[in-house]
Amino acid sequence: MTNNYQFDVLIIGSGAAGLMSAIQLSEKLSIAVIAKDKVLEGSSYYAQGGISAVLDPEDNFESHILDTINTGFNLGSEESIRFMVEQAPLAISDLENAGVKFSHINNNYDLTTEGGHSSKRVAHVADKTGQSIQVNLLAKVKQKNNITLFEQYVAVDLLVNEGNCNGAYVFNKNTKEVGTFSSHKTILATGGASKSYLYTSNPDTSTGDGIAMAYRAGCHITNMEFTQFHPTCLFHPHAKSFLISEALRGEGAKLLLPDGKEFMHKYDSRLELAPRDIVARAIDNEMKVNGYDCVYLDISFKDANWIKSRFPTITKRCHELGIDICNEALPVVPAAHYTCGGIDTNLDAQSNISNLYAIGEVAHTGVHGANRLASNSLLECIVFAKSCAKDINESVFEEIFPAIAEWDASRVAPSKEKVVLSHLWSEIRLIMWNFVGIVRSDNRLNSANLKIQQINKEVDEYYRVYTVTDDLIELRNLAQTSKIIVESALSRKESRGLHYNQDYPNQLKKIHNTVMIKS
Repeated sequence: MTNNYQFDVLIIGSGAAGLMSAIQLSEKLSIAVIAKDKVLEGSSYYAQGGISAVLDPEDNFESHILDTINTGFNLGSEESIRFMVEQAPLAISDLENAGVKFSHINNNYDLTTEGGHSSKRVAHVADKTGQSIQVNLLAKVKQKNNITLFEQYVAVDLLVNEGNCNGAYVFNKNTKEVGTFSSHKTILATGGASKSYLYTSNPDTSTGDGIAMAYRAGCHITNMEFTQFHPTCLFHPHAKSFLISEALRGEGAKLLLPDGKEFMHKYDSRLELAPRDIVARAIDNEMKVNGYDCVYLDISFKDANWIKSRFPTITKRCHELGIDICNEALPVVPAAHYTCGGIDTNLDAQSNISNLYAIGEVAHTGVHGANRLASNSLLECIVFAKSCAKDINESVFEEIFPAIAEWDASRVAPSKEKVVLSHLWSEIRLIMWNFVGIVRSDNRLNSANLKIQQINKEVDEYYRVYTVTDDLIELRNLAQTSKIIVESALSRKESRGLHYNQDYPNQLKKIHNTVMIKS
């Protein structure tokens, strides 16, 4: 079987953004969708909470826009935010047309409130919204004869020549070979980079692949210092950072210390419904000051049947771990959750490299600023997947594909020291958690910078000498992305949103983005 393919459009990533763009693209185009694992294994599938949109007659666009701007600490682009918010109701309709059945009460959307929202505007499918979106979008993709799915394929590097993207080198995890996917248009929909941290709510696929590839290719990477830490992941040795949806707090759940006392009143008047950065720092502070391993989230005062109906996924998983959320509080800790920065794009999802687009968490569209408003992530995926597809559909395609050099593996050999990879992987994640976490300082950031730079040198040397594997590809991307995060954090001399530096506790009046460009 050939290792070299040609498609009009190459989509790298199979989450909500990638699948939605595939559906929206013209059926006249040949399309490849690359999934590094199974198609449904990714952050979109595990998104529990919902998708924000103005669907209540008492709500309005201006309120949603203002909530997004305020939560992002005025660093977001009002143009991008307005575009996303005004497209949100149509995005909900598009998902319903794809088969997604949002929860209703009395023929109305069962809208809920989450942190940072001033109105009930989060539509959901119980507590498995992402799963429903993914399953239904995938079913639509499989109905289209012009779309080919490639599971267990990992992109290695983008094929860029004179500022133009012509596809990518891609590693086949089954055959262990690298092939070429040449394309007229390439869409990066690879998700975020929260696997850079020791504790994360994300699946193993979130290793910053698209961000690292784009950076190496010459893309502008913006605001990578803003990693959102979700305040409430289940604290259990066998839970693997299972996410406890913010929707619990939206429905009234209380955060408690081990002695049962509430504490959010000490940090914000909005209590449990304060934006995620405030809640995560509050929990982090209580744990550090008092030496707690975790805090607790309690919704047991609600009716048991209602809890099981509203949160079936969480109820079931906790029950499997011996926790009855109907009768006891859940042990929770913060964990790295979402990458607010990424590849800089315009409203059509175009990067600064011709024919290269970025959508979803891998992109920096300007809608999140210094902190993401809850449930704006799935919305961003759908809205910008559509604008991306529209731009591509209106493009003129060349009939001839550019000549691409085949992958050369003649100068490398299989490694007999795979323990090095696992050691470096663990070292990066520990450094990021301890030195570039929820609360930062210049001293810790400088220390992390030296350590991460050295690791990048070791990884680059390893990459030049040994045969490519999927583990090596991910490690290389993880190291590169971690380096960008640290350098971005060092360059911001203030505390804003998700970036809190003890040496610069105040917020500057002048608003600026941090843009990393490969020298």
